[in-house]
Amino acid sequence: MNIIEHFPRPVIEEETWMTLSDGCQIALRIWRPADAESNPVPAIFEYLPYRKRELTAERDVPMHTWFAGHGFAGVRADIRGSGESDGVLKDEYLQQELDDGVEILRWIGQQPWCTGKIGMIGISWGGFNGLQIAAMQPPELAGVVTICSTDDRYADDVHHMGGCMLGDNLSWASTMFDQNSHPPDPALVGDRWREMWMERLRGSGLWLEKWLRHQRRDDYWKHGSVCEDYSQIRCPVYAVSGWADGYCNAVFRLLQGLKVPVKGLVGPWAHKYPHAGEPGPAIGFLQECRSFFDYALNGADNGFMDEPALRVWMQESVPPSTRYEYRPGRWIEEPVWPSPNIAPRRFTFSYGLGLIPEEEGPDADKRRLGIQSPLFVGLYAGKWCSYNAPPDLPHDQRDEDGGALVFETERLQEAVEICGQPRVTLELESDQPVAMVAVRLIDVAADESATRVSYGLLNLTHRDSDEHPEPLEPGRTYRVTVPLKHIAQRFAAGHSIRLSVSTVYWPIAWPSPEPVKLTISPRNSTLELPVRAPRPAEEAAMRAFEPPEAGPPLSVTLRQPKQEEWTVIRDLANDQSTLKVVNDEGVRRFDDIDLEVGARVEERYSHSYANHESLSGWCEWQRSFRRGNWSVHTITRTLLTASPTEFRIRATLDAWEGDTRVFAETWDEIIPRDLV
Repeated sequence: MNIIEHFPRPVIEEETWMTLSDGCQIALRIWRPADAESNPVPAIFEYLPYRKRELTAERDVPMHTWFAGHGFAGVRADIRGSGESDGVLKDEYLQQELDDGVEILRWIGQQPWCTGKIGMIGISWGGFNGLQIAAMQPPELAGVVTICSTDDRYADDVHHMGGCMLGDNLSWASTMFDQNSHPPDPALVGDRWREMWMERLRGSGLWLEKWLRHQRRDDYWKHGSVCEDYSQIRCPVYAVSGWADGYCNAVFRLLQGLKVPVKGLVGPWAHKYPHAGEPGPAIGFLQECRSFFDYALNGADNGFMDEPALRVWMQESVPPSTRYEYRPGRWIEEPVWPSPNIAPRRFTFSYGLGLIPEEEGPDADKRRLGIQSPLFVGLYAGKWCSYNAPPDLPHDQRDEDGGALVFETERLQEAVEICGQPRVTLELESDQPVAMVAVRLIDVAADESATRVSYGLLNLTHRDSDEHPEPLEPGRTYRVTVPLKHIAQRFAAGHSIRLSVSTVYWPIAWPSPEPVKLTISPRNSTLELPVRAPRPAEEAAMRAFEPPEAGPPLSVTLRQPKQEEWTVIRDLANDQSTLKVVNDEGVRRFDDIDLEVGARVEERYSHSYANHESLSGWCEWQRSFRRGNWSVHTITRTLLTASPTEFRIRATLDAWEGDTRVFAETWDEIIPRDLV
């Protein structure tokens, strides 16, 4: 047990366990005020499968010690089957996970240092299960801060977008393939560490295979999607994300759908906590959370929930780059969402590739335009979700636009600001029964550099329903709408607004089974932008965010430096193109527990020119743990390929103790394509 004197209230930190009703032990790390047993406090609970002992410790310790030093207990739990908790983790958000979470909440509420009031906080997985557990209405749970998460596991998660299968579905599956291969720490669990490790290696399974058996919105994805019934959530919610994150859309749906007190916040950030937000500016997010939790857990009348419902960062134009330290812009507020201050402005397309303001009427030319994109469109798109690890934001869109239909406004005479969800409506026909369309909204500067602002995808077989997709009838005309990601963006005067349309966006999304040609009617197609007029007087009166605060950093020594690589390889001699992504985290020593951890991931997404059967995605993780004479390492590899009718997964898992391989397993699975 450690005592930290840095804060208004000294903090006790301890590692402990609690036992669930079925006998499973859950590993916990707790930070609480040293006087909490005589002066109980509310608790803030974070519930993840990412190993509190070290893999998230650099993030957890400064945050939860700060909360504890300011009058809350911070509780961080390893989900069953992860870290030092018993059992096997077999998938995301299983009912077992949620039931366990309810039991843990009950246990926390019964501790002598807790008032019985608990909030949940979490980014990504922890943001998901905070909402999911709130929908179960445990009496102890009084508020949720959900960051970079979603209310809809099918429509708006790492697996699918617009009914298209995302490349991050493979990337994320390989990440959890690695995570599930990790042993517990013998320093905490003792000699049974090896038995626990073998149980995980044998039992966790190949999650990608499970996910690929659910290619449409079925009961598998509805489970854990709180959008199925927002009324089940009955405690206040603070929903947070970033424009570079994959999950910003959920903030706006939660603001609109929840019937409880709810606030929304979206900054320029990637998949990061806002007090460590990148791209900047970072903010004093822990202070914001303290205000929210004071309201939700302590009943404080502090005015936090009386402020406008939504605060977002209005981004200014920037040159294209795969990484930004800071995004210029300003904070804006909206009193409610949807906002009466935002109005749609529509543009129609022209055969001459222009975007014409709707008030000027449709293009007189009724001719149609065809597009059949090469498979390289998307190589410069970055990640579906920017994790800010390798440089993973989209590059100059001129690299992509040669394979797309491009429609563009005249140079803007004055700046245009948008806030909300752009939408594109297309009148089109396809020459194949299965097809996708990708649309990109682009800010074109005076020097013609092109920065992607937002984008959207649609599997055209999902045009009417994600649950009941239907093949296209080649040659038949359809009218479809493609929603783009929400965004707040200022297009500067002298710039132009571009919309690019392609039939491929690889490896953001897996392409159609066969090459597709879409024929589009420009005069019957539209772009709708959510235009917001600036309100300088109101913005000047906004409460400013405080600077970022956190507790003391964890002591970590870098034993081997980090390396990163993001390379597009165009082998013209063999008509082969590859996106290679390497994130080598090096070797870090966690000084307080004398543990060295190494990690390296490499991903490759390849294709041969015009050959849809040549597409492949390959991911390899290497992970190592070492303390003194104890040493283990694992290697996981996953290869995904496809024919026009089937997906094929080949995967291997190898685990070593010292120099001895102690476990090996291989998979070779074939799964039918389901209108994807």
